[in-house]
Amino acid sequence: MAALNEEREVSQTVRFKAYDLLSATNRGKDGRGYEQLHAAFECLKGTVITTNITTGDTEVMDGFGLIDHFRIVRETREGRMQEVEIKLSDWVFNAIQHKEVLTLHRDYFRLRKPLERRIYELGRKHCGMKLSWKIGLPRLQEKCGSASTMKEFRRLVQKIVQEDNEFDHMPDYALSFEDDMVTFTNRRTAEPVISPALSKIRLDPDAYHDARTVAPGWDVCVLEQEWRQWMHEYDVEPPRNPTKAFIGFCRKHAEKRGKP
Repeated sequence: MAALNEEREVSQTVRFKAYDLLSATNRGKDGRGYEQLHAAFECLKGTVITTNITTGDTEVMDGFGLIDHFRIVRETREGRMQEVEIKLSDWVFNAIQHKEVLTLHRDYFRLRKPLERRIYELGRKHCGMKLSWKIGLPRLQEKCGSASTMKEFRRLVQKIVQEDNEFDHMPDYALSFEDDMVTFTNRRTAEPVISPALSKIRLDPDAYHDARTVAPGWDVCVLEQEWRQWMHEYDVEPPRNPTKAFIGFCRKHAEKRGKP
């Protein structure tokens, strides 16, 4: 993503040092850490996902992996992997090329509980740069893929929220829980931040009328703010035809969410 943002050429095949990956993801650099990393590559290679998620206006309804293959290019004298080469799957690389990848806070890799990580991922996706985001406990359980009973899931979420209130350990977002609703509050900024280039974009006078036509019932001013935040979040270049791009955003928004 950094290379794309700097307009450098990117490749579907990536080579890196195993030590750097272990350091960045807060994993041990001893022999066990390298063994776990090797096992993780095998797990990624064998994982198959079936989805109909759309990336870059291309709907994928197929089974695919996250990586096509991995290769240990160089090892140390002790037999530990030193340089690794992986080839990303077409689906992952397509998402990267269309800048549909979100960055994660470094402290994400310090979260020890899988449920904490999943809750952060959901907050990162849905709250993003917004001030806050709320989700009901049943819907949160569904998105987390938890097989626990509702009573047990509620206890687990309450424990995470309590620990966050005490130690502020969740990255980017503070958590609160009341009446089976979980609220994510953005720690990073008091108000949504949008780059100056995106703030200067001007829409045609008829843009709001057309937006109301394709997204009936929605507040087009709110949609405009979400559109600008989305471009900022994904580091999207200002469109050549802002009005057309905005109408397209509103249309997709209404198609996904229906009428409010």
